[in-house]
Amino acid sequence: MIVEKIRLFDKEISLLTRNKENYICITDIARYKEKGRTDHIIQNWMRNRNTLEFLGIWEQLNNPDFKSLEFEGFRNKSGLNSFALTPKQWIDRTGAIGIFSRAGRYGGTFAHKDIAFEFASWVSVGFKLYLIKEFQRLKEQEREQLGWDIKRNLARINYRIHTDAIKEVLIPEQLTKRQFGNVYASEADVLNVALFEMTARDWREDNTGKNGNIRDYANISQLVCLSNLENLNALFTNEGIPQKDRLKKLNAIAIHQMKLLTTDKRVTIGWR
Repeated sequence: MIVEKIRLFDKEISLLTRNKENYICITDIARYKEKGRTDHIIQNWMRNRNTLEFLGIWEQLNNPDFKSLEFEGFRNKSGLNSFALTPKQWIDRTGAIGIFSRAGRYGGTFAHKDIAFEFASWVSVGFKLYLIKEFQRLKEQEREQLGWDIKRNLARINYRIHTDAIKEVLIPEQLTKRQFGNVYASEADVLNVALFEMTARDWREDNTGKNGNIRDYANISQLVCLSNLENLNALFTNEGIPQKDRLKKLNAIAIHQMKLLTTDKRVTIGWR
C-alpha cells in the first residue's frame, strides 16, 4: 500500500489505497481538534447513534459479509452513558471493511473516504470542505500524471514500429554493429529535431543537471504529437522517402498538430 500525504493547516493527513479504494487517516484528522492522543475523539464519534447508523448503512451497501445482527446490538446500546466503542471492537464484531487500523510507521486508524469525510464534518465542517478540496486536487494531479505515463508508453511502443521500419529498409546486412547504432541514433533524432528543434545530444549538453532524455520532459501535447510522428515516419521510411525530405514533412506536421493540441499558447517549431 502506497501512503500519500496532503497538508492542511500545518497538519499532515495520510492517504492510502486498499483494494483499489481510497482511505484517509482519521487519526490525523482528529489531531486538528486536539493534540496528543486522539483515540478518545474517534471513540466519542463512533458511540454516537447517528454515526453508527451511517457506518452500518455504508457497510450494508459495500460489504456483503457485514454482520448486521452485531450491528443492531451496537445500535441498540448507542446513546447510553455506559456505551463505548473502539474501531477494533467495531471491526472484530461486525467484519467491517470501511475502517481499519494500521501499526508502525504511518500507522493510525484509516477510514474509507466516504466515512473519513463524515468524521471530518463531525470534527469541523470547514475542515471537511478543505479536506475534500485538497483530496480532489491530489486525485486530479494523479490522473494527469497517469495520462502522461500512458502517452509516454504509447510513444515507446510506436518507436518500435519506427525502428522496425528502419531495420527493414535502411540497414544493409554488411553494416557493423556500430554503424547500426549510428543509423538508429540518427533516425531517432529526425523526430527530435522535427518536434523539439534539437537532437538528443544537443538537449543533454544544454541540460547537464537533468536525468533522462528530451522526451522524458515532454508535455502531454508533445507526447501525443510524437506518437503520431513515429507512425508517420515509419510509413515515410517504408515508402523510400529520403531522410531530409522526411524531416521537412514531419516538421510541417508537428507545427500543424501542436497548434491544434495547444489552446493556451502557440508553439513555434522550425526546421533547421
